[in-house]
Amino acid sequence: MIELKNDRFLRALMREKVDVTPVWMMRQAGRYLPEYREVRAQAGDFMSLCTNPDRACEVTLQPLDRYNLDAAILFSDILTIPDAMGLGVFFESGEGPRFHKPVRTESDINKLSVIDPYKDLPYVVEAVATIRRELNGRVPLIGFSGSPWTLATYMVEGQSSRDFARAKTMLYTQPEVMHQLLEKLALSVIDYLNAQIRAGAQVVQIFDTWGGALSHAAYQEFSLAYMEKIVANLITHADGREVPVILFTKGGGHWLEAMADSG
Repeated sequence: MIELKNDRFLRALMREKVDVTPVWMMRQAGRYLPEYREVRAQAGDFMSLCTNPDRACEVTLQPLDRYNLDAAILFSDILTIPDAMGLGVFFESGEGPRFHKPVRTESDINKLSVIDPYKDLPYVVEAVATIRRELNGRVPLIGFSGSPWTLATYMVEGQSSRDFARAKTMLYTQPEVMHQLLEKLALSVIDYLNAQIRAGAQVVQIFDTWGGALSHAAYQEFSLAYMEKIVANLITHADGREVPVILFTKGGGHWLEAMADSG
């Protein structure tokens, strides 16, 4: 086991004393790194970059070469799981993600299978292992997934949305159908994050990008409950250390206590 040279981030997550106050500024590489844009151009498109473990490793390490950061985060996308489910994710320039086959009915959901990360997303597992090896103990590696509710919004809408009209209509008029979808997604996320941990991720994060679009009751039932299930079923220790879990609900500041109690 390679000794971790900088464990400040892990110690901060474990609420141990650290020498500086940790701050995380989330910023997309394409917005500020010219070297990233160069590699993406070479790859041809965003998904081709995501699915190439060596290129994903290269762009994961780019911010570390430019800035004195305390962690690396896997270069990937939250929509890898829906893509692996056969929904055909693609990206329109300036338009964001779109799906060739959105999920609109109970029949559509019944056709979906829980993913096997080793069979359906081997490029992500390989990317994690490659990045961990290339980091050589420099800083810890963060793996991640989208939350079930966030993934569901994209799958039902078929693209990015401002009001989530289709997803909310399903949630309120056919809650049992939405629960069927969220259950399959939660099981997929559990297996996906555990595969990342086995491959070398030392921290995992659940990006609940659209949980803040829900009412209090709906957030508890359709977002937080499934994230709690995920957290409860993740590998808790690897390489002799606890594997912390970060839960991030965008616009969810009023649920901080509930999020903190999730595990």
